[in-house]
Amino acid sequence: MPIEPAASRWDLDGAGAAPGEDLVGVGADLEPGTVLSAYRAGLFPMGLGGEQGSDTLGWWAPDPRGVLLPGDLHVSRSLRRAARRYEVSVDRAFAAVLDGCADPAREGGWITPQIAAAYGRLHTLGWAHSVEVWHRGLLVGGLYGLALGRLFAGESMFHRATDASKVALVALVEVLSEDGAPWLLDVQWQTPHLASLGVREIGREEYQRRLSEVVMADLPARWRGTPS
Repeated sequence: MPIEPAASRWDLDGAGAAPGEDLVGVGADLEPGTVLSAYRAGLFPMGLGGEQGSDTLGWWAPDPRGVLLPGDLHVSRSLRRAARRYEVSVDRAFAAVLDGCADPAREGGWITPQIAAAYGRLHTLGWAHSVEVWHRGLLVGGLYGLALGRLFAGESMFHRATDASKVALVALVEVLSEDGAPWLLDVQWQTPHLASLGVREIGREEYQRRLSEVVMADLPARWRGTPS
């Protein structure tokens, strides 16, 4: 089971945010207890600046919020064919997936060294997880995020081969669905790409309601072991 870190000294809460306001706080820190407290309250950290990649820390609670719900994933026939070309693993190469997502050559990069270090610590404690996609022994795609109960807060994904990030998403949904319990996959913002896979937008109030129903539930079976 994940190791609960020391409690945060910050009180992070987006309750006072205006409808449609995404940025709800600035400052605080990236200690494990702070990050977990934020996610349990419906917030997540991302730097401020033109590409959200600065060292000034913002706390975000998008309204509307992009989410994937049980039964909503769209898997096309071409994606099913693509999945057969790849091998998929879970938590085999977290650091490599994080590096792929944080590649500074990617357009719109926002993962600073501080953010990367914070999620690395959370992985060591058993909270952050990755899904890897391989082709002929090479890492060609993946995603990472946090698992809190039946919430999976997806942080980022990348691909170096066609459909590899989509295959990672399909594999993640399989992990979340293994024992039939309700779950919530938070992707922060809906994009046209994510919408094509079944991601929908919901308002902040509905997100908070759904979050409260899943965040304290038992983890999916895959993540109930001792962190590596």
